[in-house]
Amino acid sequence: MQLPSDLPHVSLMDGVTPLQEMPRLREALMSDGRSCPRLYIKRDDLTGLAGGGNKTRKLEYLIGDALEKGADTVITAGALQSNHARQTAAAAAKTGLAAHLILFETVGYDDPAYNTSGNLLLDNILGAEVHRQAKNADARAVFEEITAKIRACGGTPYLIPVGGSNAIGSTAYAQVFLEIQEQAKATGIKVDSIFHANGSLGTQAGLLAGRALAKGGPKVDGVSVSKPTREALLGELLDIASQTSERIGGGPVNEEDVHVDFRHLGDGYGLPTEGMVSAVELVARTEGILLDPVYTGKAMAGMIAAILNEEIAETETVVFLHTGGMPGLFAYPAEFRPK
Repeated sequence: MQLPSDLPHVSLMDGVTPLQEMPRLREALMSDGRSCPRLYIKRDDLTGLAGGGNKTRKLEYLIGDALEKGADTVITAGALQSNHARQTAAAAAKTGLAAHLILFETVGYDDPAYNTSGNLLLDNILGAEVHRQAKNADARAVFEEITAKIRACGGTPYLIPVGGSNAIGSTAYAQVFLEIQEQAKATGIKVDSIFHANGSLGTQAGLLAGRALAKGGPKVDGVSVSKPTREALLGELLDIASQTSERIGGGPVNEEDVHVDFRHLGDGYGLPTEGMVSAVELVARTEGILLDPVYTGKAMAGMIAAILNEEIAETETVVFLHTGGMPGLFAYPAEFRPK
């Protein structure tokens, strides 16, 4: 099964990303005689564009749409250490577009490295124009001001939402759902669930749209790293998923299809938790794979907790979707110093 071939698209990555088994992580989780499902990881940290990550896939459709509309500049927003902003800057550079990044000081994390290193460093290297804003800045007013200045200079701007999370960007993760299914079939396994970080909602929306197009398949399990409650995200998530499904010719996405765990957010978006630190270190030391402190670290903490709490049967096969973000580790050095 494939997505419609006439959707605007540019190529920013080569081929599919690997689906790898994680036997040593499984062994570690079984060390006290516990049961554990079979564990795989979908390596979307290896999409290749300026450090990789899930936004590369979304940007293939978003940049494609921007170019079709005649844009010469892209504008997007995020937190100071936004992975999406970094990949947007890289995608713009690769396709000859200018990039403006509006970065808000939304995370109350006071390590000096957070304000200079990680994704912020890469944004500057990639040549993006960074507009740093206070936490309480009027986002709409800032967008309008920058857009007006670009137009006044003869430019044609294209606005990309936070996280690339609209029906255009989320189309990419409908494709990933189908890709995982194809890889699982080729490997001879049946995937029961896909765990991933739920931040700006677009990745989960796309996965759900792909599931609707396929008329079933693995359960989609999000671990919230941003929204504190189901009520805070359900309406917007269903809207994006439904619009994405309609765009690709899929069926309805229903409320009962939405599964999100809110127990691993901690004190808020971008703020470290003990579970995140433990998960990052465990996966690094068993599989040699680097997660990140904001998204995949918390999502992996959620998956591990579900396994240890016996919320997942040992007979199941689980895929963890690695959405990237490794450069963010350099913004949180204090969390990973030798103890």
